[in-house]
Amino acid sequence: MPPGPREGSLEAPTRHPIDWQSPDFYDEEALFKELERVYDICHGCRRCFSLCNAFPTLFDAIDESHTGEVDGVDRKVYWDVVDHCYLCDMCYMSKCPYVPPHEWNVDFPHLMLRAKAKRFRDSGASFRDKLLSNTDRVGRLAGIPVVSGIVNAVNSSSTGRAALEKTLGVDRGAPVPKYHSDTARKRLAGHRSEAAAKPANGTQGRVVLYTTCYGNRNTPEICEDLVKVFEHNGIPVVLAAAERCCGMPKLELGDLESVAASKDANVTELVKWVRDGWDIIAPVPSCVLMFKQELPLMFPDDEDVVAVGNAFFDPFEYLMLRHKANELKTDFPGRLGKVAYQVPCHLRVQNIGLKTREILQLIPDSEIETIERCSGHDGTYGVKKRFRQSSVKIARPVMSRVAKADANYFTSDCPMAGQQIAAGVDNTESLHPATLLRMAYGL
Repeated sequence: MPPGPREGSLEAPTRHPIDWQSPDFYDEEALFKELERVYDICHGCRRCFSLCNAFPTLFDAIDESHTGEVDGVDRKVYWDVVDHCYLCDMCYMSKCPYVPPHEWNVDFPHLMLRAKAKRFRDSGASFRDKLLSNTDRVGRLAGIPVVSGIVNAVNSSSTGRAALEKTLGVDRGAPVPKYHSDTARKRLAGHRSEAAAKPANGTQGRVVLYTTCYGNRNTPEICEDLVKVFEHNGIPVVLAAAERCCGMPKLELGDLESVAASKDANVTELVKWVRDGWDIIAPVPSCVLMFKQELPLMFPDDEDVVAVGNAFFDPFEYLMLRHKANELKTDFPGRLGKVAYQVPCHLRVQNIGLKTREILQLIPDSEIETIERCSGHDGTYGVKKRFRQSSVKIARPVMSRVAKADANYFTSDCPMAGQQIAAGVDNTESLHPATLLRMAYGL
């Protein structure tokens, strides 16, 4: 068994830039040598066995091999492990004792990303995976008024779901979102706030709302709720002239050139606002993480990327910073009672603390039961038939906690995670924390 982390080290985990444009990044023998090295370290440690299905897949294969070690595992299993990693980052941020600056330099998620990128460059991806990860194209098509009605009708019928499972491999029992032709960007088009806040505690006091693919086309009401809450607190909110997908679905596929294309489109627009003294928020933690962490690691020398990343905030992180500067209204006429709150992985790994919980706890007579476990959804992982059983297994402890909480409300910062969990609990609806906060404000 490998030794533990360096004794007495108080150094925080650090991330190395992703050298994805180097030919060495895609060298097959170098990749498999690193996979074998890291898999062997993981085998000797096994602290991450309960996080997702990537690690049980690896450990079972080792235990069942003829040597009982990594050298006895077929390389096909290496790819099975890669497939089960959906880059939640929780192993790196919460479990692994060997992350940099430890001399063993283990970054399991970014090694999985390297493997995904190598496979995508060599073999591309299936039509299903390309389509499911192309949220802009799917959203534009499904957002056409007549088409959205047809799509929603098909997705809500057993016959339609059977066809969807057969053609795209989307499990017929997995919850799928509705599509709105009346998108958030349409609802908020031309919106200019009359509010006038002042800079405070690292915030400029005015924000650009990056609606995200999901917030724009699937849950536009969340974007409206955020605008109402921020403006109620005197914070002007505007939309950028245009936006594209943040690139997270393509990152998870290993299609890094598409990630770069999305970066070029988004950062070119957003950096104008940042240079003019605006901050940026988004309603989905994965999109915030993409701009705050993944893009700066992929493009560490791009000053515009770094500037946009530094100006990006989780909305509740932003509100708590304002509160600490005495710039947040806390006169709540509404009450929430007990709230079961699931903290999404891509929010936890931002290392900002439980800001959503802290804000909701400001509401009188409100009890927040916090559940820090993965939903197992990950955008596309949780809806694919191949992974559905594993996804539900990961989510089941959260579903059980929500059911036992007997709360007045269930919430998650990630609407996709919330939908997955709520689908596994009788008579439960998932409401975004922004919606609960708007309710408490009586807006």
